[in-house]
Amino acid sequence: MSDAASANYITPAGQEVLKRELTYLWKVTRPEVTRKVAEAAAMGDRSENAEYIYGKRQLREIDGRVRFLSKRLDELVVVHRKPRDQDHIYFGAWVKLEDEAGEIHVYRIVGSDEIDPSKGFISINSPVARALLKKGRDEVVSAQRPEGETTFHIVDISYEAFHEDSDHEDSGA
Repeated sequence: MSDAASANYITPAGQEVLKRELTYLWKVTRPEVTRKVAEAAAMGDRSENAEYIYGKRQLREIDGRVRFLSKRLDELVVVHRKPRDQDHIYFGAWVKLEDEAGEIHVYRIVGSDEIDPSKGFISINSPVARALLKKGRDEVVSAQRPEGETTFHIVDISYEAFHEDSDHEDSGA
């Protein structure tokens, strides 16, 4: 899988999050800010009206994010299917690893739009994910992390969330 292709991968859940954000910005946030800008404009001199100036800036930021999300959603490749070979690590996999200290880490290999260290969601292009791709249960891999090179033993691979998902650690992958 090339970096260019994997840069556009997203899980169905990740796509849904982006769609909800776009809808919320367009249907809720933007109309609220537009109303506030109109009210501020009605107060008179716009050049010294902080609420008007701030509201216009908010609208530019919202419009920029709406444009970005609209374009990004068109570019994304939603990976709906699990791989045929579920004994190896590919995009969308949940991976349970044990490091040299015996600590367990749970990661999910996701696209760049879904990265969330608090949930253990790491980019498919991260050094840890790259080291894990195509590997299987009980294999040992080394990966570069911010705190240095770490060796992991692959304990488990799943394409569904592990039940003890809340036990994972934020390990800065």
